[in-house]
Amino acid sequence: MSRNKIFETKNLVRLALVAAVYAALTVALPGLSFPAVQFRFSEILVLLCFYRKDYSIALILGCFIANCFSPMALMDMIFGTLATAIAVIPMFYIRNIWVASLTSVVSNGIIIPIELYICYGNEPPVWFNMITVAAGEFVVVTIIGCVLFKLVFERSSKLMEIIGANKPNYFKTKKAEQI
Repeated sequence: MSRNKIFETKNLVRLALVAAVYAALTVALPGLSFPAVQFRFSEILVLLCFYRKDYSIALILGCFIANCFSPMALMDMIFGTLATAIAVIPMFYIRNIWVASLTSVVSNGIIIPIELYICYGNEPPVWFNMITVAAGEFVVVTIIGCVLFKLVFERSSKLMEIIGANKPNYFKTKKAEQI
């Protein structure tokens, strides 16, 4: 997408809406969004980056805004936003959404436990936090997110148009295309 298209009103509204929804979902569910064992349901939105790379801007901004409300505000604003940036930027370049979802699992599973170690020391141990953060991210993004995207996008070319997808629908099977 060219720089001029990014700044078109329709696209700016789309990006602002995604950032706002991410932040609102995260802040609305703090008990699930911020602890070591977290199920941040707003993370499902990172899969939008699979379809359009400019959604990475919205999700990085949404994550930063949400992390302003974290119990570890400054550290989360730095480390959490960094984890999201590392996760979402390569997603567009990966051809399989299931594989793309793992960038978020790996990024958060490594960076967030380091943040927790800096803030709280080694209780619980870093390895434990790596497992719990990665597991929560895997459940939310890879299992729930990919299945949700598959069910929604498989049935709606209009929705693909609404999000402005730059990729073909990789969920559609050859059998479905023949029907």
